Amino acid sequence: MSHDLFEAARGAMAFAHAPYSKFPVGAAIRAEDGKVYTGANIENLSFPQGWCAEPTAIGAMIMGGAKKIVEMAVIAEKLPLCPPCGGCRQKISEFASKETKIYLCDEAGVKKTMTMEELLPFSFETELG
Repeated sequence: MSHDLFEAARGAMAFAHAPYSKFPVGAAIRAEDGKVYTGANIENLSFPQGWCAEPTAIGAMIMGGAKKIVEMAVIAEKLPLCPPCGGCRQKISEFASKETKIYLCDEAGVKKTMTMEELLPFSFETELG
């Protein structure tokens, strides 16, 4: 099941707008509706104003009407097994369960599978879920 997410993340990475860092990243989410939502990082000359691939994919998921991440793949062109940054971990956690699988990929496929709990232990939690 993770191979199609890898392919979707790799395809999304091709749309990255990373003229400053030269560090394209792609992400793909399978949501509870069974659909795959993708995103790429989008940089801005005002450096803190850019955003990562993971929230781009989360935004696509929310705008598609889904609310829960079932599994997610992340790939970076220049860094095998590129984990989501700290801010993205918390953003993913908002829509994931502790058991949600996160696939870290290289150019050939999934190389490491982690749960959200492993990726972000002791995350902020609310009673909203």
